[in-house]
Amino acid sequence: MKHPSPTERLLLRPLDRADASEVLCLLNDPEWLARVGDRGLRSLEDAEHFLAEGYWTRYASQGFGFYALERRWQPGLIGVCGLAQRDYLDAPDIGYGLLPQGRGQGLAQEAARAVLALAWKLGLQRVLATVRLDNTASQQVLERLGMVRQRQMLSPSSGQALWVYAIEASACDQRRD
Repeated sequence: MKHPSPTERLLLRPLDRADASEVLCLLNDPEWLARVGDRGLRSLEDAEHFLAEGYWTRYASQGFGFYALERRWQPGLIGVCGLAQRDYLDAPDIGYGLLPQGRGQGLAQEAARAVLALAWKLGLQRVLATVRLDNTASQQVLERLGMVRQRQMLSPSSGQALWVYAIEASACDQRRD
């Protein structure tokens, strides 16, 4: 399995069992709950099961998934970023989430650029992102990545209105020329 290359400030690596406690904190962080939603994880066992049934199975079945974000000079998970093929979308969906100590420093954008580079190396032609209508911070990150707002949809799990953003591999190739 390939994973994203390191960035100037971040290492992106597959999530493992040792990350379960930080994943539990991230998925119960008030900002995550407000912007992404409640995954119902309440214990370390729940987090381990979530990793095993969600993130780890995607690595094997899809060749990509979500990756742990660590600062290059300081071990310890500060967030996640990666790709998922959702049943209700016609292309992989990029997503990210940071613990409070990683927010407001441009790390989401830095990590997402590394994940998009991996997507193009894997031969993906298009990547989507979904974001709540009121999550302007994430909308700005997506737009800085070159993603374009396409349409609205309702989240199948929550019924919440979402913007769908997209970026094509060909658009990235043109910017590199």
